[in-house]
Amino acid sequence: MSASEIDRTLVRLAHEILEKTEDLTKLAFIGIRRRGVPLAQRIAKKIHDLEKLDVPVGILDINLYRDDLSTVSELPVHNSTDIGFPVTGMDIILTDDVLYTGRTIRAALDALFDKGRPARVQLLTLIDRGHRELPIEARYVGRMVQTSSNEIIEVKFQEIDNMEKVLLVERA
Repeated sequence: MSASEIDRTLVRLAHEILEKTEDLTKLAFIGIRRRGVPLAQRIAKKIHDLEKLDVPVGILDINLYRDDLSTVSELPVHNSTDIGFPVTGMDIILTDDVLYTGRTIRAALDALFDKGRPARVQLLTLIDRGHRELPIEARYVGRMVQTSSNEIIEVKFQEIDNMEKVLLVERA
């Protein structure tokens, strides 16, 4: 995907969210740290541009909730979780760049529910590449991309990578 395709996709996702959300005053985004964060911020801005409504955005770090924590590092890096609003009773849209096995989302749900009890949690992902290992499905999907196990989806956002694109590459 090019930068313009990403932007058009985010506009479409913002419209979908507006159509499917009954009470916009209870809507909030929580981005999974790293690339889920700019995704959440951008969609919240698009909703603001459309509806003149400020939707809160939080940041969720899942590193200590991962089920592969012992294989990642002896000293996992814990970045801060920053959710500046109560999640209890809110309609949370959890955002991440790529949905693959579902394990990241499982960890994110554990981390989120440690912060409170949302009324509803929905998942938004820019790319759904399949290959689920857990029964997790996104409500809002930018694009479905069929991949093989030796392929990787790389999402590059200007805020993190100083470039804007989505690539399908072969695993080295």
